[in-house]
Amino acid sequence: MESAPAVCIGIVTVSDRASQGVYEDRGGPAILDYFRAVLTTPFEPVARLIADERQLIAATLRELCDVQGCCLVVTTGGTGPALRDVTPEATRDVLDKELDGFGEQMRAASLLKVPTAILSRQIAGVRGRSLIINLPGKPKAIAECLDAVMAAVPYCVDLIGGPKLQTDPSRIVAFRPKN
Repeated sequence: MESAPAVCIGIVTVSDRASQGVYEDRGGPAILDYFRAVLTTPFEPVARLIADERQLIAATLRELCDVQGCCLVVTTGGTGPALRDVTPEATRDVLDKELDGFGEQMRAASLLKVPTAILSRQIAGVRGRSLIINLPGKPKAIAECLDAVMAAVPYCVDLIGGPKLQTDPSRIVAFRPKN
């Protein structure tokens, strides 16, 4: 019996210096580790490491959603107030619908840890059958922000026609309405 194909999840690290090899990408691996710990659904990661360039970020998001068929695309980096931080703008360029609650919830969770969370501009939204979530660049903040929203992610993916994502209930209990 053939097993079902793995779910495709895009992981995009947006960093000028990491993409140039100046330092190691720690954000992308932190996202992958998080999903390996939380998801019980088999998945195939599709990772990209790119520079802070608005058109490049938008093109990468389009490719992961439209060509690779990722039901979930998570970015790390480029969400602060620095001049080169353009991930939210590039994400808005490709979204069909923005989901404001994700950014609000992630910032609220981060504010419990650090007062500079108000500087973070991460957003989330839907492109076709893909959910895109922007995360901060620091690995510790990645897990904190994903913990804040992950219970809603599987149901959101359901609502946009994606595959059924299951979580390890000892780690995150995914919300789904009782029918």
